[in-house]
This record gives sequence, C-alpha cells and structure tokens, in this order.
Amino acid sequence: MSSRRAEITFRQKQLLEELKKCDDELTGQELHRQLHQGEKIMGLATVYRNLQVLVKQGLVRSRHLPTGEVLYTPVERDIHHLTCVDCGETTRLNGCPVKTLSIPKKSSPKFELLFHTLEFFGLCQNCLEKQES
Repeated sequence: MSSRRAEITFRQKQLLEELKKCDDELTGQELHRQLHQGEKIMGLATVYRNLQVLVKQGLVRSRHLPTGEVLYTPVERDIHHLTCVDCGETTRLNGCPVKTLSIPKKSSPKFELLFHTLEFFGLCQNCLEKQES
C-alpha cells in the first residue's frame, strides 16, 4: 500500500470499524442505521461522502448491484460474486479466481494496485426456469 495515502479522519475510522464488525457487505443506509443503533451518530450524506473517500484510498471496496444499490466492505475481504441480472440474487464465490494474477510492471510501471473486483453476471436457476416455461 502507498505511503502517500492521506490520514483518515475520525468519521472515516468509525465507518471502517463498523464495516469490519460485520462479516458481510453493507449498503450506506445499513451502515448509517448501524451507527445510529450505537452512539456513533452520523448523517447519511456524511456516511456516503466518507465511504467514497475510503474507496478512493483503497481501504474499502464497493460493489454495484443491478438495482443501482452499492455494497461496501473492507478491502481486506477478497469477496467475489455471481449476480443474477433478472432478480438480483447474489452468490458468494469460494476463493478468488484472480488472486494469483498480477499486472505486468512493463505495461503500467506507475500504477499501484490497491484492490480488485470481480463479478460474474448471468441468470440464476430460478430465473432460467421461469424463462424456459
């Protein structure tokens, strides 16, 4: 990770801690609700603004669902999914199929990799059966 990365703020630390407590991904609204259940009150716009900063710093990864909703998780969790484009159901993949791949230094010598995302889109078994009948 880069030594040039800016220090994170108190609010960003709160968001990161809350994300690390959960073993799954959270939407910005879910994260906002969790903060309000505790004593860490933060406005919804502040949650989303700080999540964007954490994504840009490579500390949080985001995943966009076909519904437009965005899910967030700490970057240390290398989670990938199969997503149905019809019903939006997602299935977590076991392991990372691209973990051993690396970016050739010759093609991008000034690029520092922070994280990657991998998602497959298709139709789940239920949606396939609906289309066939």
